[in-house]
Formats: sequence, C-alpha cells, structure tokens
Amino acid sequence: MPQEIEKKFLVREGYKQTAYTHTHITQGYLSSAPNRIVRVRIYGDKGYLTIKGVASLSGMSRYEWEKEITVSEARELLSLCEAGAIDKTRYLVQVGEFTFEVDEFHDENQGLVVAEVELSSEDELFDKPQWLGKEVTGQKKYYNSRLVKKPFSSW
Repeated sequence: MPQEIEKKFLVREGYKQTAYTHTHITQGYLSSAPNRIVRVRIYGDKGYLTIKGVASLSGMSRYEWEKEITVSEARELLSLCEAGAIDKTRYLVQVGEFTFEVDEFHDENQGLVVAEVELSSEDELFDKPQWLGKEVTGQKKYYNSRLVKKPFSSW
C-alpha cells in the first residue's frame, strides 16, 4: 500500500531566493471525510485525482494514491467538489538531498505559508533551512482539506 511520510512546518521569509521553480495549484475535495479524502488538483498544466487515508498517530504517515488525469477532466471534477477551494503557489526548494515543497496560500488563506518535506521513514534526519519555522505535523487545522472549511483568515 503506498504510504506518504512527511513533516510539515510553518515558514519564515527567505525560501523564494533558493526556490528552483514555482507552480500555481488549484484544488478541491470530492470528499473531505477524515478517513477518505478525495482531492482533485490542477497543478500547472496537469490534473490529478488523489485519495488519502487516515493519518498515523504521529500525523506523519498515511495512505496516498494518486492518478494523473487531464486538465479538462480535473476541471469537470472540480465543478462537483464540496464548497470552497484551495488556491496556492508551490515553490520547490532543494536543501541537501531533500526537496521542500513550500506552499504560499492565496484568497481566504492568504498569509499562510507552510513547507512539507517527504521522508522515507518517520525517523529519517534532514537539514532544516533557516526559513523553516515551527513544526505543525499532524495539526489538522493545517490540512488543506480543513483550510477549505475553516480558512486561515478566520483563525
């Protein structure tokens, strides 16, 4: 079963200077039930359908299945999604052998910037860049599926 293992952090200024690319992302949720999140995403010029399972007790790991679909299929599915959408720009920043995905949120989540680093195990070590802030791994309010329902601007 495919597992996603990642840590999530708040971010301070300084990441954009070392980012090697950035891409606009729009995503919605066909299901935001905690035990079966079904996400539709347009990531640049590609579409994706993703299913995520329940997170582990640490919040670091969970089942993830993803399939590339056409952008037109993604647009069709976005029209069927639950209310709300996530709009963000993702910056990719290489730090040693790890790639940090830094998401700068827009619209109702403007002002929120989080970074995720994918790991091969929950105890894998990695260098933390200066712009990495407080760890928020497993804090559900930072899940994109929750930000749709309770945006950062309402905190």
